[in-house]
Amino acid sequence: MGENEWFGERKCVVATMHQKEEVMAPILKRELSVEIVLPKDFDTDMFGTFAGDVERVGDQLEAARNKLHKALELTGCDLGIASEGSFGPHPVVPFLPFNQELVLFIDKKNDLEVVGFVANTDTNFGSKEVKSFKEAYEFAVSKYFPEHGVILKTMDGKVIAKGIVLEEKLKEVIEEMGLGSSEEGFFVETDMRAMYNPTRMKNIELATMNLVNKLINCCPSCQTPGFEVVDRKKGLPCEYCHRPTDLIKSDLWGCKKCLHQEEREYPTGVRFADPSRCNYCNP
Repeated sequence: MGENEWFGERKCVVATMHQKEEVMAPILKRELSVEIVLPKDFDTDMFGTFAGDVERVGDQLEAARNKLHKALELTGCDLGIASEGSFGPHPVVPFLPFNQELVLFIDKKNDLEVVGFVANTDTNFGSKEVKSFKEAYEFAVSKYFPEHGVILKTMDGKVIAKGIVLEEKLKEVIEEMGLGSSEEGFFVETDMRAMYNPTRMKNIELATMNLVNKLINCCPSCQTPGFEVVDRKKGLPCEYCHRPTDLIKSDLWGCKKCLHQEEREYPTGVRFADPSRCNYCNP
């Protein structure tokens, strides 16, 4: 049974209030033949906000799961998708901003849960303490304003305004709140909500494609969608000495439903490692 036989013509709720369906829906309709449903009056901010005025409960996956279960409840659908983003410093190169986008797919009818994921430095995430409209505007422009929105906060982290996408509005809020009229500064930061951040929206699209690529891989044993890489094994042999290196030799594929697993060697098509990557030939 192919993935369209599992999902085709079924209603699939997209758990969002931030227009994520603009990039998710076309992929889901094209690849899975589902009918897209949007929940009415669905406040996803109750599950946490990037601005920090509502703390997220649980980790990234738990937040996505809570959001999606609520959307399924509101719509009566048994099939749905939700995304949850995370931003911070790169784990290896801390001065680079880092975006992790998780997309969760749940099929309650078939007791199936599959996760798509993308992580990269393609993000404008950042904030800066400023003391004037000029400084705030210069920072905003460096973060792709006005195509990307910004947020203003007080020095103690209180949100003043979100979703600012006009120079005139930025200036108006700063003047009305008396920001920059004293020695005390204020914060301007990127608005990471999807509808105000085209760069993040692109990563949500990539994560959705990652998810769909997993769903169209069915288990060779039970035919359940979501047959995916669950582990990677090092040991690709050195081309010169044939000793194992730290490069990947094989991927272990697994099914969450029947637990069937398969080891597939040489996932990149390369059978030997360059001697420069060998700890013996190039210690």
